[in-house]
Amino acid sequence: MGVIPENMLPPKDLWPEYTVPEEFADTPDELNLADFLLDRHVREGRGDNAAIKFMDVTVTYFQLQQNVNKFGNALKEAGVEPQDRVGIRLVNSIQAVVAIFAIEKIGAIPVPTSPLWSGEEVAFVANNAEMKLFIVNAPLMPPVETAKPNFEFGTKVIVIGGEADEVKAAGNMVYEEMLAAGSADLEPTMLKGTDIGIMLYTSGTTGMPKGCVHFMKPIVIETRLVNKHVYKMQPGDVLGGAAPVSFAAGFGTFTLMPFEGGAAISLIPKFTPPDMLELIQKHKITILTGLPTGYRALMKFPKFKDYDTSSIRLYTSGGDALGSDTLRGWQELTGLPIWEGLGGTEMLHLVTSNTMNDEPMPDSIGKALPGVECKVVDAEWNDCKPDEVGSMVLKGPSGSLYWKPYVDGERLIKSQKKGVVNGWNQMGDAVYMKEDGNIYFVSREDDMIKSSGYRIGPAEVEEALEKHPDIAEAGVVGVPDPEKGQITKAFVVLKEGVEGNDEFFEGVKEFLKDHIAIYKLPRAIEYRNELPRTPTGKLLRRHLRPPK
Repeated sequence: MGVIPENMLPPKDLWPEYTVPEEFADTPDELNLADFLLDRHVREGRGDNAAIKFMDVTVTYFQLQQNVNKFGNALKEAGVEPQDRVGIRLVNSIQAVVAIFAIEKIGAIPVPTSPLWSGEEVAFVANNAEMKLFIVNAPLMPPVETAKPNFEFGTKVIVIGGEADEVKAAGNMVYEEMLAAGSADLEPTMLKGTDIGIMLYTSGTTGMPKGCVHFMKPIVIETRLVNKHVYKMQPGDVLGGAAPVSFAAGFGTFTLMPFEGGAAISLIPKFTPPDMLELIQKHKITILTGLPTGYRALMKFPKFKDYDTSSIRLYTSGGDALGSDTLRGWQELTGLPIWEGLGGTEMLHLVTSNTMNDEPMPDSIGKALPGVECKVVDAEWNDCKPDEVGSMVLKGPSGSLYWKPYVDGERLIKSQKKGVVNGWNQMGDAVYMKEDGNIYFVSREDDMIKSSGYRIGPAEVEEALEKHPDIAEAGVVGVPDPEKGQITKAFVVLKEGVEGNDEFFEGVKEFLKDHIAIYKLPRAIEYRNELPRTPTGKLLRRHLRPPK
């Protein structure tokens, strides 16, 4: 079995303090994720239950297990050993789920990567993770081919969906041939609870992406915790949404939580309102999860009512501020609320949720999940009073732990010291907490606008801008100003046929006065054809800020 050298992780005095909720104290110390999430259900008689619904195809738990075993054996034949890192750059598909579980079943570590990363970023992460193999969909190969000459650890590439002769001519391996040659019998490789189970890379807020390590036992505890108290998935449930399964948030949402409960997932290749609504109707989706931008796009779709969405029992959201207007509008449209929560790559998944309330509290990200300790502190680490804005810090089943912290001038040792203080994880979110324990998100601390002594959260201004009848999308950041420190600048995408000019901007400011305080008004505006977003649709405000 591969052993992870100690210098691949920070010194233990910089580690977060992990909490184990009492209700999950029975989590075993020997684990295999594919056994826990997949094989267990086949053993317990649920092999014929649906596991994946993709377009017109349904894959049962037993069928998924057979393909996982075949590809797992093929990976072993290719030289993958326990604790080796295997990268994935995959679109939402049946093959993506097979690959993830196969990596896990042989005790290796899946490394999800963003399908939007450039060749430079691909090479950095492949080298940083020291990937043994990299599994890639054929359409996503061009940046990988660019990166291959810079691979430092002999990383081999497996291509899904390409022409076999062309794939092999380029020196790569063919997924379909490997799957066909693999045996359908495979025993899971059991790991210790302290072995690494998943390595998630951040989207690279500053500089190159950062690798976040999650251990086996914390992964299982967090998965059980979130499913029990947020999604409550069980056999018969079908989870739908647009997040990519091969990158951070979508990885946890679609390959951990539903399979813990024996539910099925509905995968959509690319989100559009009609395609999403078509799958809700076809796959009888019972839980829909997505970003606020996705819900707002669905709300604006004029033919929404033409589709049958009656199968859905739960809508959830996170990643960006939902806003009370979106919550109210969705309830009016569907009769059901959207339950908002907050999580993070460093924490693996959710740490708060509105499902901790009897009904959603508008603008709240809910309360801390059971077993998660959460508080709000000021710059001196004094506890903030109720309703006082401060920094959110917490302890949970998982936590911030960066991979390879000593390289690149000990860049991630600095991040580790900033991200974990006395065992507490600093989320980097400016929030305030009510006396009842409900937490209200104000802004990412990096996104907070500080203008003439005021603290302005950009999400509130963006939500107000998007109420304007001629504005399709909006992003807001603070830009330097010699008098005010910062001013609020708006980046907007106008609806078709609308012209942006000085007169239009003056009209926008007049419109906004009915929705936000005067000191929050944008003082500058820029018109864009599109706004920068992650693969899930989350706004990348850092790409709107001027370079330092």
